[in-house]
Amino acid sequence: MKPYLCSRREFLRWSAAAAAGVPLMQGFDHYTALAAEAASLSSKSLTPSNRANAKAAIVACRSYGAEVREAMAKSFDLIGGIGSLVKNKTVTVKVNLTGTNFSPYMNRPVGETYMTHYSTALALGSLLFGAGARRVRFVESTQSKSNLETSLGFAEWDLNALSALGEVEFENTRNLGKGKRYSNLKVPGGGYMFSSFDFNHAYEETDVMVSLAKMKNHITAGVTLSMKNLFGITPNSLYGDQAGSEEATAGRGPIHNPRTSRKIGLPGLKPEVTSTDPTYRVPHTVADICAARPIHLAIIDGITAMNGGEGPWCSRAATIKFTEPGVLIVGLNPVSTDAVGTAVMGYDNPRAARGIKPFHFCDNHLLLAEQAGIGIADLTQIDVRGLAIEKARYPYG
Repeated sequence: MKPYLCSRREFLRWSAAAAAGVPLMQGFDHYTALAAEAASLSSKSLTPSNRANAKAAIVACRSYGAEVREAMAKSFDLIGGIGSLVKNKTVTVKVNLTGTNFSPYMNRPVGETYMTHYSTALALGSLLFGAGARRVRFVESTQSKSNLETSLGFAEWDLNALSALGEVEFENTRNLGKGKRYSNLKVPGGGYMFSSFDFNHAYEETDVMVSLAKMKNHITAGVTLSMKNLFGITPNSLYGDQAGSEEATAGRGPIHNPRTSRKIGLPGLKPEVTSTDPTYRVPHTVADICAARPIHLAIIDGITAMNGGEGPWCSRAATIKFTEPGVLIVGLNPVSTDAVGTAVMGYDNPRAARGIKPFHFCDNHLLLAEQAGIGIADLTQIDVRGLAIEKARYPYG
């Protein structure tokens, strides 16, 4: 094995980690381990289930009209269908209403830029019931005390059309919501940052978990696709700046950086975690969440979106512009699906170590998830169906 050589840039990065609260040697060991892990596929990820589900479909879809349902149906067929997954089951769909501000952005509706588009939800709901689903529950932890139906109405969702599909429910999971207690879900293997999480009941009382995400960059996690979408299932009442109150709506500052918020005891946080660096804490938390609450169906909306960040508040992003990749990406494993999505965004190595785009400023949550055995992120091990990555590639910069 060749010795690992430390470049000046890496030394400065490790020094920055130390300044952020991570001892220098701890930072050195951490980033060296990530680089070493990026060079070889983690044996934990090579389970029969992960191998079988290491496939993703890329299907062209240029608008949010009637073709969305057709494209989504085609993508489901390409991965072997969803009937056996959802028939007679309760299916929970995590949408992305990040920021909960529904004003148009870049002269576009929010569904075309940085939030889940109604058309993708309607198409998904129709296909789920068509495949035999018994009940479909749409969920999101919003920064609003209103019920989820009200927020979705502001986003111009036709709730009557959704409800007409079958037994459809909506729940704002920012707190207990309609439940009487929080569900404690353990992180298999003990986790990186968290050994367990307390979630709204909807995330335990389900048979199938679906992540319906947008294709975007993220200023703390590099990319936000199906896995990062689940960061929003942590209830604001327990993991937000106003934690301790069922009325809480503020964001999850304590997870990002506990030094910027009052001392809050985050349920399940491992006592040995000392880093206050958001670019360490957020990616590791994402991997832990996806281990505790596995995703069974990952859907990435790359029809239109934005790049440079996850929302209009990302003023420090290098560029933020409207993008039109014109694709849907679907898979049965979130790590493999997000790896394909990352490659379609123009990043050649979804398993890149910290220091390489899009993870040039943060740890790679796809690689961390692979290390934890959640799925396979190595493109050479993933069966890409439909459009080839090269045909679908739309560089985000």
